[in-house]
Amino acid sequence: MTYYLYMLECSNNSFYIGYTTDIKRRYQEHCEGSAKCKYTRSFPPQKLAACWAFDIDLGEILSLEKRLKQLTRVEKESLVEQPNSLKALTDQEFKLFI
Repeated sequence: MTYYLYMLECSNNSFYIGYTTDIKRRYQEHCEGSAKCKYTRSFPPQKLAACWAFDIDLGEILSLEKRLKQLTRVEKESLVEQPNSLKALTDQEFKLFI
């Protein structure tokens, strides 16, 4: 199954990291405040900062999401500026979505 790992830049200048099987629907949910995510209801997304597509199983995408959430702000900014640098964090094949 294809999963999208994404980073949103929020109104408080923070990054929100999540995963989904339908990035367009999920981004719209975050923007409309209809997502179950309380964080983006409090701090709406300003833009989709980065997005990667993976053909991996749920356990692998959850593990990768956790790794990204543990990064420092500087490391997250670096990923946004150079999305291919994600290769340093995973040996999984991915495609840049944006």
